[in-house]
Amino acid sequence: MAERIPLIAGNWKMNLGPNESAALVMAIARGISDIKGIEVLVAPPFTSLPAVKKALAASRILLAGQNMHWETAGAFTGEISGQMLVEAGCSHVILGHSERRSLFEESNETVALKVDAALRAGLIPIICIGEILEERDSGRTFEVVKEQLEGSLKSFIDNGEMPHYSILAYEPVWAIGTGRTATPDQAQEVHQFIREWIKKVFNKDTAEKVRILYGGSVKPDNTPGLMSRHDIDGVLVGGASLNADSFLQIIRY
Repeated sequence: MAERIPLIAGNWKMNLGPNESAALVMAIARGISDIKGIEVLVAPPFTSLPAVKKALAASRILLAGQNMHWETAGAFTGEISGQMLVEAGCSHVILGHSERRSLFEESNETVALKVDAALRAGLIPIICIGEILEERDSGRTFEVVKEQLEGSLKSFIDNGEMPHYSILAYEPVWAIGTGRTATPDQAQEVHQFIREWIKKVFNKDTAEKVRILYGGSVKPDNTPGLMSRHDIDGVLVGGASLNADSFLQIIRY
C-alpha cells in the first residue's frame, strides 16, 4: 500500500492583507520547524501571495492560489491565470471550492477546464467536491459526489489516467462555516467511496496514491478523530487557519 503523506492546508479565503498574511505564515513556519512527516500548505488572497512567498523564505510550507481561470491570458477582467500563480510562487491551486460553485455558479465543466489549465501551468490541483444539506438529507450524497467527480475530472477519465499527485478535497457544504462537522465515520464513508471510485475508474495504484482531504468546520478538537480514519489524508481548514495557534494545533494533531 502506498504511503500518503498527510497534508494540512489552510484556505484563508478573503481575509488578511499582505502584512497580516506575512506575519501569520512566519508564525506558522516557526511553529512547524520541528515537525516531520507532514506537509503544510496555505492559500492566501491573490494580493498577499508575493508577501507570503517572501516571508516563507526557506520554509517548507507550500503555497497555493484559491482559484484561477482556465485561459492563459486575455480579456478576463478580475481573473488570474495559472502562469500568474506560478510566477507568484504557487505550487498548488484550489479548484471547485463549494463557495465558487454556489456563489459564483461554477459548474463541473468549468472546474474540469481549470484542472486541465492548472496541469498545463505546472500546478497541482486541489479539486473540491461535496454535497449540500438537502442532498445529504435526501440520501443523494454518493450520487452527487460521483456526478461531481465524473464532471470535474472529465479529462482524466477521457485520457484514462489520473495524475497520482492530484489532490481531492471532500467538503460537505452543510458543514462549511456552520459549526457542524461530518463525524469521522461520515467523512470516512465518503472518502472510502471516492477512493473506490478512483480504483474502479482508473486503477488500484492511483487510488492508493491520491490524497483525499476533508474540509468543513475543521478545528483542533475534531482533527484527531478525522485524521484517525484510513482514507482521510489531511484537512482543508478555513477559519481555524487564520490563527497561528489553532492552525498549529491542527497540524500537531
